[in-house]
Amino acid sequence: MTLQHEMYPVQFDVDYPVAPLSRVSTFFRLVTVIPISVVLISLGAGWAGAAGVLYLSAIGALLVFPPLLMILFKQKYPRWWFDWNLELMRFASRVEVYTNLLRDEYPSTDEEQAVHLDMAYPDVPGQLNRWLPLVKWILAVPHYMVLFFLTIAAFIVITVAWFAILFTGRYPRDLFNFVVGVMRWWIRVVAYAFIMATDKYPPFHLSQ
Repeated sequence: MTLQHEMYPVQFDVDYPVAPLSRVSTFFRLVTVIPISVVLISLGAGWAGAAGVLYLSAIGALLVFPPLLMILFKQKYPRWWFDWNLELMRFASRVEVYTNLLRDEYPSTDEEQAVHLDMAYPDVPGQLNRWLPLVKWILAVPHYMVLFFLTIAAFIVITVAWFAILFTGRYPRDLFNFVVGVMRWWIRVVAYAFIMATDKYPPFHLSQ
């Protein structure tokens, strides 16, 4: 699957499962997710679950302060720092997708699987304002407010989907798209405010 960057430099999507989802795996999901969650948390990542993508920046797993200083004083974002943040977000997203019942595949630590997240590596002098990282977390406050309510709604939707999967083996497509959309919104806000992958303000919508 090829992700497009025309609309926004941070893209996220999850393949809708073609085959029926496992009722047994779904029923015991909060138990089976524990081992991979321990791996994720051992990296220093805080795990939110239930459609609020991970608050990695608050815990320190993401490199936030070092890139901020480099952008501010050197107008540079070391590529390996960016790649670390991107790969960590990809791993965290796979765990989130599994937790949210969207897919049955057990989250891989390094393979893409059916979860697609990409961020365009920025040209720092040409695309990133050196002073903006100091205030991005404040500028994102309107998103935090909206996402607070969207995350509550996503939790309710996931609960409904849990019952739907147990009875039908299917995740209703509209519910699937909503949960993925909330995850996408969270990822874009984290990428903007904490990873500093882009200066383009995140859109207020769930779609690509």
